[in-house]
Amino acid sequence: MGLTTEFSSLTPLEPLIDKCVHCGFCLPTCPSYILLGQEMDSPRGRIYMMKAGTEGRITMNEGMVAHFDTCLGCMACETACPSGVRYAPLVEETRAAIEHHHRRPLGERLFRRLLFSLLPYPTRLRLFALPLALVNALRGQKAFMSLLPGKLRNLIELAPDAKTSRRSSVAEHTPATGEKRLRVGFVTGCVQQVFFGHVNDATVRVLAAEGCEVVAPQSQGCCGALALHSGHDEDARDFARNLIASFERASVDLVVVNAAGCGSSMKTYGDLFRNDPAWAARARAFAAKVRDVTEVLASLGAPRSPRHRLDLRVAYHDACHLGHAQGIRQEPRSLLDAIPGLTLVPVAEGDICCGSAGIFNLVQPEMAAELGRRKAANIAAASPDIIATTNPGCMLQINAAARAAGQNCPIVHVVEVLDASMRGEQVRR
Repeated sequence: MGLTTEFSSLTPLEPLIDKCVHCGFCLPTCPSYILLGQEMDSPRGRIYMMKAGTEGRITMNEGMVAHFDTCLGCMACETACPSGVRYAPLVEETRAAIEHHHRRPLGERLFRRLLFSLLPYPTRLRLFALPLALVNALRGQKAFMSLLPGKLRNLIELAPDAKTSRRSSVAEHTPATGEKRLRVGFVTGCVQQVFFGHVNDATVRVLAAEGCEVVAPQSQGCCGALALHSGHDEDARDFARNLIASFERASVDLVVVNAAGCGSSMKTYGDLFRNDPAWAARARAFAAKVRDVTEVLASLGAPRSPRHRLDLRVAYHDACHLGHAQGIRQEPRSLLDAIPGLTLVPVAEGDICCGSAGIFNLVQPEMAAELGRRKAANIAAASPDIIATTNPGCMLQINAAARAAGQNCPIVHVVEVLDASMRGEQVRR
C-alpha cells in the first residue's frame, strides 16, 4: 500500500500541521513526554511525523504507530500552545489512518475488539457488572492476581466497586421544579449509565431543582467518544448519527452531558462529519447545543435551591477533556465554592492527566499506572476529605491508584456534591 494512500486523509489538514512552529511549549505539559522523555512521544514530535507522512518521507510502521499509541489525547498541549495549534483533529485523523492501514499484532487486535464490543453497549456492560463483587474480591488475592496476564489483571484493578456501582434510574421525562428555565436533553452515557447510575440520578435531580425540564430519550446510545479517540472513525459516526437523531426528535434547548470525554467529542461532531453532506449541518447544529452539566448550572445564575453546609476539604481534579479540550475550569470550581463550609484545596500538577484517557489505561497499563500513582500522591499531599471530578474514567483511574497506594479518599462527581448540599445530606462515600 502506497504512502499516499496511508496518509491521504491527513492532506486536507496540512494547514493545521503547518501551524506548529515547533517551539516546544507543549513538552513539559505532555504526560507521555514527561514519562518517556522522547521527542517522538511529544505533540511536537508527532506533528513532525504527520508532516513527514503527508510528504512521503516515512511509512506507517510499528515504530511510528507506537509513538501515537503513547499519546493520551489529553489536549494539555492545546492549552500550552502559543500558536493555537488544534492537535485534537490531527491526532484523531492520524489514529483513524492507523486503524485503516496498519495491522496490529493478533493479541492486541483481539483485546481491542473485546473492548469495543463491550464498552459502548450498556446492555453488554450490565452482564459484565453481574460478577463485580467476585471481581472486587479477586483484587485481594495477590497470589492469584500475579498469575493473570497483565491486561486482565489491569481490568480487575480498574473495575468499579460493587458496593457503590448502581444502574441509573433516570426517567425519560423529568419536569422542572417551579417555573421552567430550560428544556434540556440528557446524555445518559455507557459506563456512566451502568457503573455510575448514582451520578446520573444526582444530575437529573440537580437540573430539575434548578428549573430544567430534563428529557433522556430511551432511543439514545453511545456518543462514539471512545471509538473516535481510538481511531475507529466510522464506528464513531454510526454512534453519533443515532445520538443526533434521538435528540433532534426530543426538541430540546440544550444537550447536557456529565462525562467530560463524551462532551468533548460531541462538541466536535462538526469536524467528524465535515465530509458528509447529508449530516454535516445536522452535526454542527447538534454540537452547538452540547453543554457540560457544570456549564449549564453555572450559566443559570443565582441558584434556586438552598445550599446546606458541607464541612469538607475537596480536591477538585480537572478532567482533561473538560479543562483542556473544552476549556471549562472555573465553572465546576465556582459551583463547589458556593457551598457553605466547603474548602477547595489545590493539587500539585493539576494539569497533568491521571492516566485514564479513554481506553489508554486498558491498552497502555504501565504508563497509565505510573500517571495514576503520580496523581494519587499529589492528591494525598493535599489532605482532602473527598475528591471531586467530572468524568467516569478519571473516577475509576484515580480510585484504583489510590486503592493501590493504600489511600482511602472517596472520589465523587461534582454534581453529587451539589446534590448532597441541596438536599441537606452528607456526600455519598
